[in-house]
Amino acid sequence: MLSTFRNVLAATASAAVLGLALVASPAAADEAVSIVRAPTDLPGPLEARDAETVDLHLTTIEKTARLADGTTYRYWTFNGGVPGPFLRVRVGDTVNVTLTNDEDSWMPHNIDFHSVTGPHGGGELTMVEPGETRGFTFKALKPGLYVYHCATPMVAHHIAAGMYGMILVEPEGGLPEVDREFYVMQGEIYTEDAFGMGGEQYDSIEKLVDERPEYYVFNGAVGALTEEAPLTAEVGETIRIYFGVGGPNKTSSFHMIGEIFDKVYQLGSFIETPISDVQTVSVPPGGAVAVDVTLEVPGTYALVDHALSRMERGLVAHLVVEGEENPEIFGPLPNEQISMLP
Repeated sequence: MLSTFRNVLAATASAAVLGLALVASPAAADEAVSIVRAPTDLPGPLEARDAETVDLHLTTIEKTARLADGTTYRYWTFNGGVPGPFLRVRVGDTVNVTLTNDEDSWMPHNIDFHSVTGPHGGGELTMVEPGETRGFTFKALKPGLYVYHCATPMVAHHIAAGMYGMILVEPEGGLPEVDREFYVMQGEIYTEDAFGMGGEQYDSIEKLVDERPEYYVFNGAVGALTEEAPLTAEVGETIRIYFGVGGPNKTSSFHMIGEIFDKVYQLGSFIETPISDVQTVSVPPGGAVAVDVTLEVPGTYALVDHALSRMERGLVAHLVVEGEENPEIFGPLPNEQISMLP
């Protein structure tokens, strides 16, 4: 299996040097399916229980889908969506992982869990050709919020195409309760054509190696969390956002315009006491964070990477908060007060 892993690395590296890219047959943009994973698509907190054996099965699926209005792209995915499914276990669990590569795939794939203690994070043991299934087992030794991704060479290519997700290893006793939880991940897509060009887009290995993405996305596509599946909540609620960066290359300065993070579980760690009252948090590629926010005022809040030029390349999400106005905390200045100003 290790020789197979190395052979794939050599073949992919050669293709990158030659400037070759896989080409798909064009698909009509107006008929494109969605690969967007809704931010509410995650399992709820685990009930109090002893450690047990948990079976997790994932399937790698390649499909052409909407990248932006009038634009499609051939994504490589876990379970047909970007990011891959949010997985939830508890510390001490024995986790059995199986990975199936869909028979219609063009590429071999695998999965590397950052929550694993063992070589390749399971990547070598899950290297699967189209139509194959392989698996491995691991002990969830340390609690935290961890990224997983495909680690088939060229690794950055597989990640950029959409092959990343997160697994939450809950600490003993779980996490403090909140009213709502959300799942958001940031990624980059490197296309031959410039941002905004219509039609089917193909990967640019040159731009990928040079770290020059054309698109920055939350949950896989432009407009994913503004038009298709915005986050929603009510005034008075406390929410938790599990946020990760698939990358493969860029660090995110995660920020919510008009709010302050009440608690930040820095780098996805639940061992230390969370830090409080944070405006922006840095999350590296392959890293994660959990943030808690209490919502006092209704309105539409933008989730961004505070490297704000990236908004022009698709990177923004909306949190729509409904409820009664709260003028003691926020509101317009009365006209009579404005007229009295010097």
